[in-house]
Amino acid sequence: MKAIVCTKYGPPEVLQIKEIEKPVPKDNEVLVRIKATTVTQADTRVRGFRVPLSYWVPARLALGITKPKKPVLGTELAGVVEDVGKDVQNFKVGDHLFALTGHDLGCYAEYRCVPDNGVIAQKPVNLSFEEAAAIPMGGLTAFHFLREGKVGKGQKVLVYGASGSIGTYAVQLAKHLGAEVTGVCSTVNLDLVRSLGADKVLDYTKEDFSRDGGIYDVVFDTVGKASLSASMRSLRKGGYYLQVLAPPGANLRMRWSAMTSGNRMVGGTMKPGGEDLVFLKELVEQSKFKPVIDKTFRMEQIVEAHRYVDEGHKKGNVVITIEQNKNP
Repeated sequence: MKAIVCTKYGPPEVLQIKEIEKPVPKDNEVLVRIKATTVTQADTRVRGFRVPLSYWVPARLALGITKPKKPVLGTELAGVVEDVGKDVQNFKVGDHLFALTGHDLGCYAEYRCVPDNGVIAQKPVNLSFEEAAAIPMGGLTAFHFLREGKVGKGQKVLVYGASGSIGTYAVQLAKHLGAEVTGVCSTVNLDLVRSLGADKVLDYTKEDFSRDGGIYDVVFDTVGKASLSASMRSLRKGGYYLQVLAPPGANLRMRWSAMTSGNRMVGGTMKPGGEDLVFLKELVEQSKFKPVIDKTFRMEQIVEAHRYVDEGHKKGNVVITIEQNKNP
């Protein structure tokens, strides 16, 4: 089968399309013929080995010394079940699925085996494969952090980076949970964030959200770029600060702020389950939640797609369509 292989750490050009062995499902796995995947910031960070200096040694040991141990990147997919292991009960051949493989990667390929008890669910019936593939990583991350922040009816929530993959989902989910949402983004994305349901939108290129007088129950930094001190000024005492990217240095500052301010800090990575993906699927089918697609590229355009994401200006998600070999 065809797969996009990361041959070494470096710029987008290190990604090459190669023929590799087609996987065979284990007893508890489904073999998915992939129709679409995405390029996330996580993919580009692994490809370029862009990690905080304090993470350098453990990251090299975990990811690979000179090149990725798992050379086929990609964290989310949508596709069709082609085969199932003998113990699989929840899915059958022909089912349309979407899934998150997360740190196990492997979605930049024509086929991927996924455990039937993993983060996998039937694809929303009202979405294309391309749209469905864009949901798991950003949608589940947003849902995890909002749940950790105990977001609910009547709360005031600020989403920093509201036009990105996680941010576009965070705005919609916070509104669904009953919150009053303020989105922070750049000038060109103001209308997009409004269209997702934000009650108020702030342009970070023209105004400092911490100086407009707003006080929030939750400040959700979805991109790791909001000033911690500014966030603390805008957070009510006992409120939640949510930070998706929290390297050791940021974690120390967050812990100190928690001790001195009385606010609650949530950082790190999500721990999703298949039931969470089913929940998002149901919201989509009720037209209460939708993916935002910035651009779609073909498999052969993977270098161009990574180069675009590296620029740091994508809106929502960047999707890769996977065209199958005629003779897989």
